Amino acid sequence: MSGTLFAISDLHVAYPENRKVVDELRPDSPEDWLIVAGDVSERFGEIEWVLATLRERYAKVIWSPGNHELWTPKDDPVQLRGEERYRALVELCRRLDVLTPEDPYPVWHAGPGGPVTVAPLFLLYDYTFRPEGTADKAQALAAAYAAGVVCTDEMMLHPDPYPSLDAWCEARITETERLLARRDPALPTVLVNHYPLVREPTRILRYPEFALWCGTERTADWHLRYDAAAMIYGHLHIPRVTWADGVRFEEVSLGYPREWGPRGGPHRPRRVLREEQR
Repeated sequence: MSGTLFAISDLHVAYPENRKVVDELRPDSPEDWLIVAGDVSERFGEIEWVLATLRERYAKVIWSPGNHELWTPKDDPVQLRGEERYRALVELCRRLDVLTPEDPYPVWHAGPGGPVTVAPLFLLYDYTFRPEGTADKAQALAAAYAAGVVCTDEMMLHPDPYPSLDAWCEARITETERLLARRDPALPTVLVNHYPLVREPTRILRYPEFALWCGTERTADWHLRYDAAAMIYGHLHIPRVTWADGVRFEEVSLGYPREWGPRGGPHRPRRVLREEQR
């Protein structure tokens, strides 16, 4: 039996309803892979439980960090911040045999749509998805604060040792370009990032100011530059498919119970590749 490449994100298992969803997840085949595109939880213990549980069930689990994993809540026994927290999460994943943006990119070839290189990314954001009429980061943040639309990252996500989150984003872009340059250029990619690589998916946000915390203009051509068969993301909690230059961008967020409840219940992990893509 061939496998399927699935993806999900924004599990937010601090909510008991979401924890139950994760506890009930099962692959369709022993060959199935699962991409987890960030926002598992804010707390180390919960992140470990989720990734360990999924790794026991799926042939391979691939994780890209969201902003929530990088928060430093006061009630989390692990009080690491910024880059140090991220590196500790990478080491946790390696103990669990879960792939991260720091590991060699795996090639999916166990079922329809392959072979493709699956590339988990960690890029953050740099405040370039700005509201209309704002010229720079300072103006954009001032407009967001005036509107009362401010991401919790501003209080909980620390950039240490970088001077700012946009400086950390700059470093991550440079490092990720280096890693992507080492992939097999003969194979298309599935690009995985917590944030969309293009701004278009954020146009639907109820509060447009929130787009500031949703990506970077620096990646607007990456789906072409790196020959993407699909781009998988989360963060917005608006699961849907959009297209850019013929490339499918799919948000795979579970989201909060108050969001998925009115949709008729939680969705299963989404199929990443289609037979016709190859």
